Amino acid sequence: MAPSIKDVAERAGVSVGTVSNVLNRPDKVSLATREAVLAVIAELGFVRNSQAAQLRAGASRSLGLIVLDLANPFFHDIARGIEDVATELGYALVLCNSDEQAAREERYLRLLEEQRVRGMLITPVEVGSERLDALRRRGTPTVLVDRHDPRIDCCSVAVDDVAGGELAGAHLMASGHRRITYVTGPLALRQCKDRLTGLRRAVADGGADPDEVVDVVEVPALKARIAYEAVRQLFDDGVEPGAVFCANDLLALGVLRAAISTGRRVPDDIALLGYDDIEFAADAAVPLSSIRQPTLHIGRTAAQLLVEECDHPRSHAHQQIMFRPELVVREST
Repeated sequence: MAPSIKDVAERAGVSVGTVSNVLNRPDKVSLATREAVLAVIAELGFVRNSQAAQLRAGASRSLGLIVLDLANPFFHDIARGIEDVATELGYALVLCNSDEQAAREERYLRLLEEQRVRGMLITPVEVGSERLDALRRRGTPTVLVDRHDPRIDCCSVAVDDVAGGELAGAHLMASGHRRITYVTGPLALRQCKDRLTGLRRAVADGGADPDEVVDVVEVPALKARIAYEAVRQLFDDGVEPGAVFCANDLLALGVLRAAISTGRRVPDDIALLGYDDIEFAADAAVPLSSIRQPTLHIGRTAAQLLVEECDHPRSHAHQQIMFRPELVVREST
């Protein structure tokens, strides 16, 4: 059970009113007392309750959602699926964007916990963080979205990205390509690394050496502009990739713009395959082939698991759900 303000007061040897003053009116408390109370707060892991009045009236009906990048339609669609379920079941959704920054994610986790949301859904910047472990220990129901980490005692909903990479590699190999450039975000991200693993596995299954077939272009963020600049540099260096597989559709759109702007034809000069199958993929200047993820279904499933744990904590059993992606072939390959 999460420590209360009364627990802090007893441990520090002061009144509840003094603890309240330390939290809300620190100028009314002596420095020595303030430091002593703050030390106990840190020791107990106490989190102030900013919605005490609401909780006295009944359990919170708010859920928190932290995603990596709201500018990415992939996360927008997942959020839509979560919101649909939350609305259907009478919950409000508080949406936060970490922008792939651990410090910003930390602030939002603290803020949402202070607001006493009933449960949290999160695509963490880093899996296995101490902050997520602490959240679970304090009894906050949590679901990992587009992530899986067996070290954390909670539900997770993700997609088999190794299988997605295999689909991409098998499709390009079957089309006769023997030089494949993989344009990816940071390989420290599990999804990016798993998609490369699947690609290399498919190349090997096709009877070729992955070290000879697969080239990797790693960029610092999964954004179209960055991919455009990286691939323009490849062209300037005289590199002519026969096929390009991108770790997401935003990267693929950037590669497509680089190809068109330099007079290269897709798919005649360069076959191009993305990942996610966002709405814009089918509407691109050359409709993109892509590895489709069931984004709305991911969001809906994650929300259902979280609400089930919130409403029925004693009977709830954690689940780690892994969806399989599918290949969608369009003009770009």
